[in-house]
Amino acid sequence: MPRLSREQQAVFDLIEKTREHVFVTGRAGTGKSTLLNHLAWNTEKQLVISAPTGVAALNVGGQTIHSLFRLPIGVIADQAIDQSDELKKLLNTIDTLVIDEVSMVNADLMDAIDRSLRQARKRKEPFGGVQVVLFGDPYQLAPVPGSQEEREYFADTYRSMWFFDAKVWQTAELRIVELGEVHRQHEAEFKYMLNAVRHGMVTKEIADRLNTVGARPAPRDGVITLASRNDSVNRINQAQLQRLPGRLQTAKAEISGDFGGRNYPADEALELKVGAQVMFLRNDTQGQGEVRWVNGSIGTVTKITANVEVEIDGVRYEVEPATWERHKYSYDPATKKLEKEVVAEFSQFPLRLAWAVTIHKSQGKTYDQAIVDLGSRAFSPGQTYVALSRITALEGLYLTRPLRPSDIWVDKDVERFMADAGRAPRVAVTAS
Repeated sequence: MPRLSREQQAVFDLIEKTREHVFVTGRAGTGKSTLLNHLAWNTEKQLVISAPTGVAALNVGGQTIHSLFRLPIGVIADQAIDQSDELKKLLNTIDTLVIDEVSMVNADLMDAIDRSLRQARKRKEPFGGVQVVLFGDPYQLAPVPGSQEEREYFADTYRSMWFFDAKVWQTAELRIVELGEVHRQHEAEFKYMLNAVRHGMVTKEIADRLNTVGARPAPRDGVITLASRNDSVNRINQAQLQRLPGRLQTAKAEISGDFGGRNYPADEALELKVGAQVMFLRNDTQGQGEVRWVNGSIGTVTKITANVEVEIDGVRYEVEPATWERHKYSYDPATKKLEKEVVAEFSQFPLRLAWAVTIHKSQGKTYDQAIVDLGSRAFSPGQTYVALSRITALEGLYLTRPLRPSDIWVDKDVERFMADAGRAPRVAVTAS
């Protein structure tokens, strides 16, 4: 496991040695996931990890918020929350609740978590006395609005849909810690540009520089397209796969237990041919000392037998199926402790066709080079920042069209929250 930087260690100590509610945020590539992993393995506390979506929960070895708290889908508002004795015991055992990708959690769900914990623990203080630790970057992912009725409910009830506008924060203190040390990019110029994009403060000079670099023709292979639309991604991947000679082979996933719908971490039926460009969906766990690939590594399929042989940077590796486990927390009356059990397993080659991937699915990945395709426009705040910040160096950036001012925008509520928290942009640039 990677060692923590001094900055990450200080945040770990804050979480471990206090009862403070902490929001761990920071630019892309500052090591939020590394810190969360370290916390999961090294805490002395009774810790539960949760996330708003199935895939996010799988990635951190946690449970979805709705499944953990047995909450109904949709707006919960002030409707009664049913809790079994078993659930109450579980919620009474928690010292610290971790929520990853918290920027996708809406204010209503945040308040429902608070109410669930207070109800189960019969304590009036926020979250029933549980320490809450949040991870995420509101400049990257936003909560997804539901039906028109739900939108109207949020407009009437909350200042915004965001988790930070939940009513619980009117009485609970949230300590905001922003990791500043970027581990993904190492060029000062590119880091500076990305920070400007993150805060929506891009000058003409920055835009011109990004567009000049991005206008070069992209290499023919070993480069992935990050597209804003699903249909673009599917079209590119299918067209490239069909263009290859040879036989199409399909690897079917093995699934056991209840996976909770079709929330799978990889393709249920993975179609491959020799010559296909693929991306790894998780870090190498088998390499003896050396890390052969990481989540996001790009390679080419060179052979398909019982396993798949993939070439990365001139070196060929045999790739075996990987198993993802779906977890569920339960209370063990004998030990009076929390137990984390595996309730479902999904086995599949940790690969996906990777001539193209959606910007949303590229979240958390790192690429040496990528083609960014924003389509006619960036359609959500932070989308352009997510795409650009996946890339390790400016020289690895290729654009299908020049960036426009309308592609770079920040949610006004995020600007307000971060400014109120004294986390206003530190980039000394002005919009032109």
